[in-house]
Amino acid sequence: MLHFGRAIAKARYLIVAIAFLLLIPSVIGYMKTKVNYDILYYLPDNIETMKGQDILLNDFGKGAYAIFIVNGMNNSDVAKLKEKVEDVDHVSQVIWYDSFMSNTVPQEMLPEKYYNIFHSKKGTMMAIFFDQGTSSSGTMDAITQIRKISGDQCFLSSMSAIVVDTKNLTNQELFWYVLIAVILSAIVLAVTMDSFMAPILFLLTIGIAIVYNLGTNLVTGEISFITMSLAAVLQLAVTMDYSIFLWNSYKEEKEEFAGNNKEAMAHAISKTIVSIAGSSLTTIAGFVSLCFMQFTLGLDLGVVMAKGVVIGVVICVTVLPALMLILDRFIVKTSHRALSINGAKIARFIVKHRRGLMVGLLVLWIPAIIGYKNIKVYYDLASSLPDYLPSIQANKELESDYDTNSIMMVLADDKLSAKTVRNMVSDIENVKGIEFAVAADSVIPESVPTDFVSNDEIDKLKGGGYQLMMISSKYKVASNDINSQITTINNIIDKYDTKAMLIGEAPCTKDLITITNHDFQVVNVISIGLIFLLILFVLKSISLPVILVLVIELAIYINMSISFYTGVTLPFIASIVISTIQLGATVDYGILMTNRYLSERVSGNDKMRATTNALSACAPSIITSGLCFFAATIGVAIYSDVDLIGSLCMLIARGALISMALVILLLPALYMLFDSLIMKTSFGLKRYQKRNETLEQAKKELAQQNDSTDQSV
Repeated sequence: MLHFGRAIAKARYLIVAIAFLLLIPSVIGYMKTKVNYDILYYLPDNIETMKGQDILLNDFGKGAYAIFIVNGMNNSDVAKLKEKVEDVDHVSQVIWYDSFMSNTVPQEMLPEKYYNIFHSKKGTMMAIFFDQGTSSSGTMDAITQIRKISGDQCFLSSMSAIVVDTKNLTNQELFWYVLIAVILSAIVLAVTMDSFMAPILFLLTIGIAIVYNLGTNLVTGEISFITMSLAAVLQLAVTMDYSIFLWNSYKEEKEEFAGNNKEAMAHAISKTIVSIAGSSLTTIAGFVSLCFMQFTLGLDLGVVMAKGVVIGVVICVTVLPALMLILDRFIVKTSHRALSINGAKIARFIVKHRRGLMVGLLVLWIPAIIGYKNIKVYYDLASSLPDYLPSIQANKELESDYDTNSIMMVLADDKLSAKTVRNMVSDIENVKGIEFAVAADSVIPESVPTDFVSNDEIDKLKGGGYQLMMISSKYKVASNDINSQITTINNIIDKYDTKAMLIGEAPCTKDLITITNHDFQVVNVISIGLIFLLILFVLKSISLPVILVLVIELAIYINMSISFYTGVTLPFIASIVISTIQLGATVDYGILMTNRYLSERVSGNDKMRATTNALSACAPSIITSGLCFFAATIGVAIYSDVDLIGSLCMLIARGALISMALVILLLPALYMLFDSLIMKTSFGLKRYQKRNETLEQAKKELAQQNDSTDQSV
């Protein structure tokens, strides 16, 4: 590795030049990478609800759909507005009551209950179908255009409208996420480090790594808006340690190789590259475990973040040392007195009070587990958005004026008789919480002459062997009521048609709940297993991986339980993601101190001295790292109006502090409590212990001999 370090030092100008040139294709790749704002898109393709969505798009030419509410217009003006909406690009069909009969026909000829489906005291509503999917660019452009032509008295309620608003809001906030994270991280680094130039170099090189990471996402075609929003902030937070490691090593080597900065840097790279690579493995393992989720948002986030950590390591041992050498004189000129963290004082206090701290912290397991097991989560994306957005206002209008919270679709066999369809619709309407159920054959009375029927419009509701029915529910998406209702409706449609499918946001969300609950268990087991094996490999111990994982798991439980005790409802993805991120990113604190503890024991120090020395040496680095992790994410948590992003960042920020505290306060006590077990179950330590005991015994015998000789003389 020393040859590699010397090569980096020698080619420093070339490395920096190449690094900045590579930003050009990376920025282009970033600009061309599509961002997906539809969470339900990441459900598995093989489940019935997703198959139904494909049938709706491929056989009917209908992908997304929306409910369009128009207030304060008479029927003729509404009809004109409907024609304008139908002319918007990517609008496939608009269904109003005149879709079944001409609006010149007296409304009395249409059954009152069906006329009332489309009308309220304030106005009327219609269903709009689009020829592309929920989050496609064509659908989002159509949503934007409809809003422009409709006016303030019109409201568009749909998953696609929510996607549009989510896109607009996150695009507005994304720049500020990064800026806030950079400013707060820079403040922490400027205070805890002895040069104002060092934080600038750290943030510059991490920024380069982030651009590379986001640019290479073009290979996958698209990424989720959640990944896009979190990637830069998380990469900054989890890779900052590597820069600090190199910096500290370089300062030590500069004292050794006074006047020869290049050789000092070569040795610094040689000494830190292994520890940086080893430290990154647990973080990568945490992100890789997300890739095993059936809900492929985990794969999306896991791949991007694991790739980001790898890129961060490469940049840290190439571009950062090159820049540090080039700008070394500016680093020296901007030197200042850093905030001193007295590790020795902290160590003495903690070791002295270790028993009380250990008992107190271990007692926290009980309330932590209770809170962790009872946290409340939500699955409805609309719940994560602020009330002022147009889509959220439209949802409220739909609920207050039409007593509707969600719209579902049934795809049934188009060969079903009109009588069978009417019976099916009637049974569905009798389900508790159903506002209406409608199909073409159920709307048009048998007594209506065929000349009055809009056959062209009705034909659009059939295709590919299926016919389309619409259901309105009073219950909110993801609620227990609607999930129970969906089960009942599925039983009804199966009775009439075993091929029938119930699709829409609510059925998809019900599948999401089932799938992610399973994913949560899988990801937890895989992440703990992978990290356990990595610690086992790095520390060569059977007992230490158990101790370290338990400490961080307690930190995770405490972190999550705080949300329960403060009455905070979390987005569903938070409980899955936080366990892997907090475990993978903060177990490094424990590994760092444990390595030092083992080194002290091998050197012959007893458990008290080894623990004190390890804590004294490592506490300042752990505190600095934890504060950087906290600073990079807390600002985003406070600023973001998207609760999905804000809640995740709050958990990550809080988790960094809790993990930092437990490693410093609890882990030293566990070293001393389980020292005998650690020595027996760690490869090679018993041999060193016996060697040290032999040496000590030899020293005692020699001392006794010297005493005897002195007495004889």
